[in-house]
Amino acid sequence: MVKIRPLSDALSKKAHLELNERPERIEEDLNALRQWIAKSPHIRSRIDDQFLVCFLRGCKYSLERAKEKLDMFYTVRTMSPELIRSRDPLDPKILEIIRLGVGLPLPNTETPDSPRVLLIRPAAYDPSCFTIEEVIRISTMANDIMMIEDDNFVIAGQIGILDLANVTMAHFLQFTPSFVKKMTMMSQEASPLRQKGFHYINTPHGFEVVFNMFKTFMSEKNKSRLYVHGHDLDSLYRHVPKRLLPLEYGGDAGPIQDIIDQSVEKMLSYRDYFLQEDQYGTDESKRPGRPRSAESLFGVEGSFRRLEVD
Repeated sequence: MVKIRPLSDALSKKAHLELNERPERIEEDLNALRQWIAKSPHIRSRIDDQFLVCFLRGCKYSLERAKEKLDMFYTVRTMSPELIRSRDPLDPKILEIIRLGVGLPLPNTETPDSPRVLLIRPAAYDPSCFTIEEVIRISTMANDIMMIEDDNFVIAGQIGILDLANVTMAHFLQFTPSFVKKMTMMSQEASPLRQKGFHYINTPHGFEVVFNMFKTFMSEKNKSRLYVHGHDLDSLYRHVPKRLLPLEYGGDAGPIQDIIDQSVEKMLSYRDYFLQEDQYGTDESKRPGRPRSAESLFGVEGSFRRLEVD
């Protein structure tokens, strides 16, 4: 008996048309994925239905692609302990960052089968107090929760809004090329989630340097989904309906603080889940064939040269 949440009619139709989901085959596909995990000595993975179906959906039910994605998901996480390990929401520093609301899933979608909108506000954190790695760790926690319980997020995808108002040079300086490479790999190669668009607003002087750095490591498909609106919110509203945004952005989604409070409550409710997470990952000494390393995954020397020439 498959233990996954029933979909709404709208999302069920989208999953069928866009992701090749066939309800009568899901159990067979999940069992095949679980059998592969059991025969992969280097992978320590969650095997519950709701978790694994994210990878099938994100790979449009190509079993081979789902295997590759799941392997890369855990490999990149194992090679990025500063982003993934020790994610206890009751840890005072982690809880402090959660309460800042740097990254917030917004409560409503445009239609019942539309992507989830995420609002990211880097200026909410002080770079003299926190590193970008500490902040992104909280983002991975939010993503993990949405993978498990947000069907719009998994099936319809995500739309990001990056608000750069009041961001300082100290924020930008935390974005080293090696960190940017790690982040783009985590979101492109190591995530089953569908990126449907990324919007930059209130962009300051100096933004182009970091923006171009990210683009260097991006696929052409993801580059085509980037939108820079400057300070023109009306331009953003043409892509993301105004009503979906928080009160502070002219929308109807309520005050940002209310959304933050809900996010804190959600994170705390998942504490046991995050405490279990440290047991999962890859053991490269047991990988059949050639082991992977942080250098082989994230080495950026060639990209540095290309950046300098460009």
